[in-house]
Amino acid sequence: MTPDLIALQALAWIMSDTPRAERFLAMTGHSADSLRSAIADPSNLAAVINFLENYEPDLIACAEHMGINPMDLVSARHILDGSKNEEGYIC
Repeated sequence: MTPDLIALQALAWIMSDTPRAERFLAMTGHSADSLRSAIADPSNLAAVINFLENYEPDLIACAEHMGINPMDLVSARHILDGSKNEEGYIC
C-alpha cells in the first residue's frame, strides 16, 4: 500500500467518527471543503497521520481497523513529509 493510500484510508477512519473528525478539523484548521481541495498535497496527508500519532490510542485503533502495523502509518508519514524516502533512508 502506498503512503498516500495509507493516509487516505486513515483520513476516512478519522472522519467516520464525528467527535474525532471535529477534533481533527479543529486541530488542522481545515473545514471539510478546504480539506477536500487540499487532500492531494503530501503535507496534508502527512498531517492526517501526525494527528493520529499525537494520540496513540487512535493510532493503534486506526492501524487495527486498516489491518496494518501502527509503524506502517508512521513510516508513511515520514515518506509523505519528506523526512524519509520509500527505501527508509533519511533525506
